[in-house]
Amino acid sequence: MFDYETLRVIWWALIGVLLIGFAVMDGFDFGVAALLRILGRDEHERVVLLETIEPTWEGNQVWFILGGGAVFAAWPLLYAASFSGLYVAMFVLLVAFIIRPVGFNFREKVDDPRWRAVWDTCLIASGVIVMLVCGVAFGNLFLGLPFHYDGDLRMTWDGSFFQLFRPFALLSGLVSLSMLLAHGASWAAMKADLLIAERAAKVSRIASAVYIVLFVLAGIWLAYGIPGYAVSGPVVTDAMSNPMNKQVAVGGSWFASYLTHPYFWAGPVIAFVGALGLQLFVGRRGFLGFFCSCLAVAGTILSAGFALFPFLMPSAADPTSSLTIWDASSSRGTLLIMLGVTVVFIPLILLYTGWVYRVMRGRVTLEHVRKSHSLY
Repeated sequence: MFDYETLRVIWWALIGVLLIGFAVMDGFDFGVAALLRILGRDEHERVVLLETIEPTWEGNQVWFILGGGAVFAAWPLLYAASFSGLYVAMFVLLVAFIIRPVGFNFREKVDDPRWRAVWDTCLIASGVIVMLVCGVAFGNLFLGLPFHYDGDLRMTWDGSFFQLFRPFALLSGLVSLSMLLAHGASWAAMKADLLIAERAAKVSRIASAVYIVLFVLAGIWLAYGIPGYAVSGPVVTDAMSNPMNKQVAVGGSWFASYLTHPYFWAGPVIAFVGALGLQLFVGRRGFLGFFCSCLAVAGTILSAGFALFPFLMPSAADPTSSLTIWDASSSRGTLLIMLGVTVVFIPLILLYTGWVYRVMRGRVTLEHVRKSHSLY
């Protein structure tokens, strides 16, 4: 059976899979919501956009729930430090999540343009906030977060919510925002009425071009302007989890892991191939354009995860307190039991998700909306 080191690597990879699942599956409906008043020129067009995501947006959030649950069970130190220290950021994120279903359910309850405009604004804000905050969170991982442990592993957080919005973190937030706006627009180009799809394809190309520029700038800044973290001395990969049993050196490159693991370069390559493919195929080949957008999202998350390896949550206050995959996990038995459960349930989730999207395949047309929404 798997040894402790292998299980830790497997669960690091699984967290990455869940993050990618969340960004790909939930990212496009956040993108569509954020672009609601840009792609939808009148009420019928906005209803078309909403109907492309309303049957599936709630199911897409299973990836967010799975990710939180997996971090809680597989990486308890990471869960405790991040959810405690980033409490305000998490609260803002959850408020944005809560606003969404309210907006979906209430915007058509009253036949008043001002009423619908209010809920449209809520939907737009929820999409932008989630996309931006998630990117800012990733940026802060590279900068290091202001926490440290004492000898009894009691965590102290020395920062505040507004200190999270540092320049590089904001750039990372803009990378996330532009990437997921392109992703949402590519979904609309595949699923919405052809009139809206043509408009969405243009927005997707513009957003993906902005994403490419910002992604390159973030990579250059990370390579030359932000010191990397590295575990100094021997690395014990199968010991009991205790982040204080190591030494961390600051001052190298965050891309050092790319030199020791050359296959990590697959991450940025996938991101660029996806973004360039999006430029070529969105709006022309239907699913192919959306698939390229999915590749760009997956490649971006892989690029960040590979650069951070083996760190999960670096500490700026005390680098030794940084959490890595070797010292922040649950016990071997817990990881093994969870892996067995995951092997059973992830394929089931993929199967029913695939079935739902097959049933809901095809475009939502303006003709359909005008017939089914006669009150407008």
